[in-house]
Amino acid sequence: MAEIELDPAILIELAAARMPFGKYQGVPLLRLPEPYLVWFAREGLPAGKLGQQMALVLEIKTNGLEGLVNGLIPRSGR
Repeated sequence: MAEIELDPAILIELAAARMPFGKYQGVPLLRLPEPYLVWFAREGLPAGKLGQQMALVLEIKTNGLEGLVNGLIPRSGR
């Protein structure tokens, strides 16, 4: 089995990231609804860092790992 290494700084940065446009503008990426992320994954995630972060959030949600990262979201998040 391959070992997965994830830099904790990536999760901290992800917790602070917010959706920059659309219906969920300003919402922390970790609070985006899973169906919304699935739609983006099917239609095409944004290029660059935002797309990578959205893909990571989808993996977190798909695998039921929200409990591990929800505490990292700043309290001012919607």
